[in-house]
Amino acid sequence: MGDTTTYTPKNILITGAAGFIASHVANRLIRSYPDYKIVVLDKLDYCSDLKNLDPSFSSPNFKFVKGDIASDDLVNYLLITESIDTIMHFAAQTHVDNSFGNSFEFTKNNIYGTHVLLEACKVTGQIRRFIHVSTDEVYGETDEDAAVGNHEASQLLPTNPYSATKAGAEMLVMAYGRSYGLPVITTRGNNVYGPNQFPEKMIPKFMLLAMSGKPLPIHGDGSNVRSYLYCEDVAEAFEVVLHKGEIGHVYNIGTKRERRVIDVARDICKLFGKDPESSIQFVENRPFNDQRYFLDDQKLKKLGWQERTAWEDGLKKTMDWYTENPEWWGDVSGALLPHPRMLMMPGGRLSDGSSEKKDASSNTVQTFTVVTPKSGGSGDKAFLKFLIYGKTGWLGGLLGKLCEKQGITYEYGKGRLEDRASLIADIRSIKPTHVFNAAGLTGRPNVDWCESHKPETIRVNVAGTLTLADVCRENDLLMMNFATGCIFEYDAAHPEGSGIGFKEEDKPNFFGSFYSKTKAMVEELLREYDNVCTLRVRMPISSDLNNPRNFITKISRYNKVVNIPNSMTVLDELLPISIEMAKRNLRGIWNFTNPGVVSHNEILEMYKNYIEPGFKWSNFTLEEQAKVIVAARSNNEMDGVKLSKEFPEMLSIKESLIKYVFEPNKRT
Repeated sequence: MGDTTTYTPKNILITGAAGFIASHVANRLIRSYPDYKIVVLDKLDYCSDLKNLDPSFSSPNFKFVKGDIASDDLVNYLLITESIDTIMHFAAQTHVDNSFGNSFEFTKNNIYGTHVLLEACKVTGQIRRFIHVSTDEVYGETDEDAAVGNHEASQLLPTNPYSATKAGAEMLVMAYGRSYGLPVITTRGNNVYGPNQFPEKMIPKFMLLAMSGKPLPIHGDGSNVRSYLYCEDVAEAFEVVLHKGEIGHVYNIGTKRERRVIDVARDICKLFGKDPESSIQFVENRPFNDQRYFLDDQKLKKLGWQERTAWEDGLKKTMDWYTENPEWWGDVSGALLPHPRMLMMPGGRLSDGSSEKKDASSNTVQTFTVVTPKSGGSGDKAFLKFLIYGKTGWLGGLLGKLCEKQGITYEYGKGRLEDRASLIADIRSIKPTHVFNAAGLTGRPNVDWCESHKPETIRVNVAGTLTLADVCRENDLLMMNFATGCIFEYDAAHPEGSGIGFKEEDKPNFFGSFYSKTKAMVEELLREYDNVCTLRVRMPISSDLNNPRNFITKISRYNKVVNIPNSMTVLDELLPISIEMAKRNLRGIWNFTNPGVVSHNEILEMYKNYIEPGFKWSNFTLEEQAKVIVAARSNNEMDGVKLSKEFPEMLSIKESLIKYVFEPNKRT
């Protein structure tokens, strides 16, 4: 099959999405396709954790439901109320060691759970894709000397209770495809490794053992061969199968690169600086340990997928994650045993990272909670954590107060913007969901200072802002960046008083001050970062008329003012909007001003009416002003259409000034 057909889903249900592989797939789709609504269903068993979905909780296109796929009422209800058209079915018990001692749990989850889903699809009749996630283990053992891997039409010969239940589930999927015309696609994958994997699996288990100086137990002689794919490569494979996979087909997700278990253990020892000879310990083998699983990976490659992550890089990334998050799973000592047997607890660990156990009876299949982290409700507070730069600044200080008022967890960054290592340290220790950059040099007391301090201005406004954006990008974080609209001035295409404002995509045309020059430069470069939301603030005003940085306070203290209409930002109204924008995961450039313009004289007229009846002022021309300032000042009107569309309740600049600034301060 070539690239002839592309499928576009609308509403996807991902089962088991708090587990290892599915969480990487869910986070990837939520990040890359804001138009797809993604509902995830997970009963939060011992090997899944809500924290695995942290990157997605603040996204408006994401919904989490706690529940069991074996509950037919719940599954039917979800398919109908969420208008689900696509299912990606990952939920399964997957640990082979456990399946020898607890095989009924596997039959219940893997076969009965899949059957409930298929029946719900049949009854509702609205599913356009059912992607069933299976495993390479359904093929059984590959001959040691086989040069060709199992291809999708190979016979299924499972050798353990786990792979037998997965093969059984596949048969049901195939039967529903044939009998009822369900649009099914099946994937069979090699071993996957990477961050967030529960440490019953070999690679994370060996890493945690190596970290705590314990021996690495190897089943048998370690000659068994496995193929490993890095989790992000696998997430990309599912993205390709979702959009380009053909109905009725099976796709192997595999790699030709094979490794003996003993070599994996040695590579991990090397990474942690341990001596393999003294660190590796051979233990009794499993009841049956397949020698090798080898897949033919050509079919998926033809759809355009390929493995990208080299083993060394993937292993290093995984090590970094486990060394940074050693407590992610709480107490996992039971999983680190050579032959774990104790972990099959229905509804096991709680999802909040606490190790308290729930009473199994309280987790009956009918109970389910729906957590919808959309804007506004108090439900999303728990999933938000803001890291704010600019603690001593005006905006940074106001943001902190707003977070307190809204009950949002926040911390101020300790790092300096231009010091990359200090920013990484902040992100590692604080683990934020969003980063706000309200730090920047505007000059002391005003932008004239920047004219004689150019390297300092560049260091913070350009190098610092870019470094923070880059560090956030590496950590999949959205950066809300407070920028300026003082990069434009009225021109022939945007004449003063015409009502034609500068749009988000317009190129800066004002370079009269060095401050504005640096801001225009960095804004242009930030366009290349898709994780940045740039907010162009102008002449900020707040209800605090004692603050010397407040535009009204400034001009009320001048002897003379120019009288030019400008776009301005009323912080009392717009700063809460910036928090809402973060929750909605908005990106790109936004004119962050109230709609319309107001002139200096109009503001001072209001000041006189509301605050100081005897207030007098005089005007001077731009030419006269130029004699008393070093750098020119920008005057412009910004187009407010984009922000108003997103927030239709926003007031025009004059209405906002009256409501938020002059009415509350009224003295006359």
